[in-house]
Amino acid sequence: MLSIEHYRLGNGLRVVLNEDHSAPLVAVNVWYHVGSKNERRGRTGFAHLFEHMLFSGSEHVGNNEHFRYVQSIGGVLNGTTFFDRTNYYEMLPSNYLALALWLESDRMGFFLPALTQEKLDIQREVVKEERRQRYDNVPYGTAFERLLNLGYDADYSYHWPTIGSMEDLGAASLDDIREFFGTWYRPDNAVLTVVGDFSPSEAKELIEKYFADIAPGGTFPKFSLERRPLDGERREQFADRVQLPRIYRLYHLPRMGDRDWIHADLLSTVLASDKASRLDRALVHEQQIAQDVAAYVLPTESTGMLLLHATAKEGVDTEKLEKAIDDEIARLVAGGITEDELTRAKNRAEVDFAHQIENHDTRADTIGMLATYFGDPTMIHRWLDPYQAASAADLTDVAARYLVASNRATSVFVPTEAA
Repeated sequence: MLSIEHYRLGNGLRVVLNEDHSAPLVAVNVWYHVGSKNERRGRTGFAHLFEHMLFSGSEHVGNNEHFRYVQSIGGVLNGTTFFDRTNYYEMLPSNYLALALWLESDRMGFFLPALTQEKLDIQREVVKEERRQRYDNVPYGTAFERLLNLGYDADYSYHWPTIGSMEDLGAASLDDIREFFGTWYRPDNAVLTVVGDFSPSEAKELIEKYFADIAPGGTFPKFSLERRPLDGERREQFADRVQLPRIYRLYHLPRMGDRDWIHADLLSTVLASDKASRLDRALVHEQQIAQDVAAYVLPTESTGMLLLHATAKEGVDTEKLEKAIDDEIARLVAGGITEDELTRAKNRAEVDFAHQIENHDTRADTIGMLATYFGDPTMIHRWLDPYQAASAADLTDVAARYLVASNRATSVFVPTEAA
């Protein structure tokens, strides 16, 4: 059982401490409850832009000095952005805990005084180049973006990816940045998690010293997070500079942590996780019509999604591949999940979760997620319980109700010359 202590500062900052002296290291992780979900149409990409902006310096820390401070003592650091959150983390020798806390507090409380047009212009171009390299100029790079555009209505804030659009990034102004920061990057919208080799009393003193005087914000903007049901399958065919056709599907699910989401997570292992899974065995090895196949659920807070993709072998048309996928899902629904498949899926979930919590940095991230999305970091002790309680019938039921044409968006990539 992990030692978990959690409390709030007077300004609303949630703090979670996990003391662990197994190594002379400490992980500091800050989750801000803001992601691309909290953006508006015409102003997309702000959350991811901020992931970069907060490394460009604050009132007492120079541009990129955050990296220099941490890396000079052998530590590692970074930040990530997703639909529902942005996080920043450091992993460093435990005697430098004060350094990590000071750095995180300075950019939480003193970012705006150091903001300049030059910094915004530089980071905007960095993000644009990242979009070119990861999305626009790589094979199948826009597939996820296209699925989101298909699967969610234009006014629903999962409609766009975290990277945002080139047009919106180009339109971002200093006033936009100041407003976004003031609205979301504040102690009462954050979780600070500390994991590792530290004294709780000393950590609390340092947290009080560096964070307690940062002022909370006002009210939060309202967002409608109720997804409207699809009006039947939404699909497209997209000609791109790819060598082989590939099918992408998005099936809608309830939000992360919901009973059906957990059963769908297990189901994705049964469908396509390794050579023993249903689709891999049928499409890749037996029928030999696919190069590869994958299925997985995303850890999204407001609504869930199961993603599936399969790459056709050369000479195989996408209609044949799609029919084979649908036939295998129908066979699973009609015949059910075997107990061996269920056991294998549960074992995989247990192994994956063990990897998440075995290291200080990934454990801190998991704790931050549970505290942010569910308000309870002690869920880390119970997270696997509903997985272990799932039955074969539960997984079959989820497949029957959610893996249907009326609940999916499909994007089919074909080589340009074959379009």
